[in-house]
Order: sequence, then structure tokens, then C-alpha cells
Amino acid sequence: MRRFRIVMEYDGSCFHGWQCQPKIKTVQGELEKALSLIANMPVIVHGSGRTDAGVHALAQVAHFDMHTRMNGSAIKKALNCLLPEGLAIHHCMEAGPAFHARFAARAKTYRYRILNRPLRPVLGRNYLWHVWQPLDRKAMDAAAAYLVGTHDFKSFEAAGSPRSHTVRTLYSVFFSDEPGIPDVFAFEVTGNGFLRYMVRNLAGTLIQVGRGKIKPESLPEILEGKKRELAGVTAPPQGLFLKAVHYDLNNDFRQPAMEIKPPPGIGMGGEGAG
Repeated sequence: MRRFRIVMEYDGSCFHGWQCQPKIKTVQGELEKALSLIANMPVIVHGSGRTDAGVHALAQVAHFDMHTRMNGSAIKKALNCLLPEGLAIHHCMEAGPAFHARFAARAKTYRYRILNRPLRPVLGRNYLWHVWQPLDRKAMDAAAAYLVGTHDFKSFEAAGSPRSHTVRTLYSVFFSDEPGIPDVFAFEVTGNGFLRYMVRNLAGTLIQVGRGKIKPESLPEILEGKKRELAGVTAPPQGLFLKAVHYDLNNDFRQPAMEIKPPPGIGMGGEGAG
């Protein structure tokens, strides 16, 4: 039995989320179906975490164990021949037996795309959130700064999905324009773990700051309150992308000109930010 690590991208609008569900098309389900055909026996795929329906991935990571003489390159080619549109494998490589896509992960980066203009989008509407009201970007930047560091993010956790604890560390939180794409900008966040819908709840809250509905200086109070109703709306899923999964705590996810000192030995501690 050999263990392989894969890195993939997918269009979330083509699937009902990551996790296998009976009679429903999911990313994990399509991967397991294709790998089981290649191996001629059942193969179970373990992802770095779940993404919900409509949420996309640029570099989702997973692993699986398989009896095969094929190398990673051959498995990648076979998978890309069998997988449906909307899902493609970038890399497939043999991993050590101790590697686990979820438990070995140390941080994730998510990117949430926003179109801010009065006219509704047509092309690309499945890959961003259209906000037609004017936004105060300076206020949004000021609010985002309060989120960096270790906090209890219970106010940003989806109702009905409690975790054993809701403390997470965000290493960087910032907004950036997308070059060459007018009126589109993105909210990007890297952290050691995320609660269910946490990124979408953060994005929705920061949009309400931009609209003047929430003051930037209210963010510490929202965090300390630990109540979902204190934060803003949940942003829709189609704007969210899992950008990267990080397996060591070097500075490959560091925001330029920002020093990050992540605490040692902290794992992901959560999933399903979408």
C-alpha cells in the first residue's frame, strides 16, 4: 500500500461541496470514483478540509492509499482523463506514510472576491459577490486589522455547528485589488484554522463595515461578545476560494512587509470555512 498526495483545483458551482453524499455529485465522491476505477478496488480520499456547495478551490490538498505500480505522474494523467469538468489535478506525488492532508496542515489561505459597482455582473458571476452599494475601503482595512492575531471567533461561527473551542489565530488579513479587472477586489485571510462559514461571515461583516452599517472600532466588541448575531451577514459561497494549504510554518504565506510569528505546534483545529 502506497500513500499519494494530490493538489487539485475545482469549480464549486459544479459540485454539492467536498464531502461524499449519497446520489449527489461531490468533489470527494468524484475523486473516489475515478481512483477506484484506476485501482480496481475501493479507494478512500482524505481532504485537508471540507468546502461547501458553491465554494471553489485553487489548491485543495488530499491524500489516499492505493495498491499500484503506477507513479504519481501516471495517476495524475489517469485521473484527469476520468474526472468531470470542473475538477482537475495539478500534482500527484508519493507521500510518506505519516502524511495526512488534514492533520498535517498548519495553515490555510482563503480569498474572497467582490465586485463593487452598480451594474450586476454577467460573465464571471459564479466567482464573486456583487455588492452594488458604494464601499468605504479605508474603513474595511481598519476593521480587518482588528482580526489579526489569536482571538475567540465564536461570533463568526455558523449557528448549529459548535466546536470544542472557537479560538483561532489569523496570521494575515487584508484587501487587495485584482490587477486588470475593474471594480473587483478581494479579501484574503490566512490562519491556523477556521470555523464553519467563518471566512464568509468575516467577509460579510467587513462589507457591512464598508457600507457604514458597522463601525471598524466595533470589531473588538464583536469578538469579545461571542454571539453570532453581533457580526454581519454571511457572504454568499460563490466568491470564496481555498487558495492554499500550508504544511509548515515558514513564511510562504506571509503578507509583504508584515511580520508573522505563529505559535509553535498549532494544527488546523477546524474546517469548513466556506
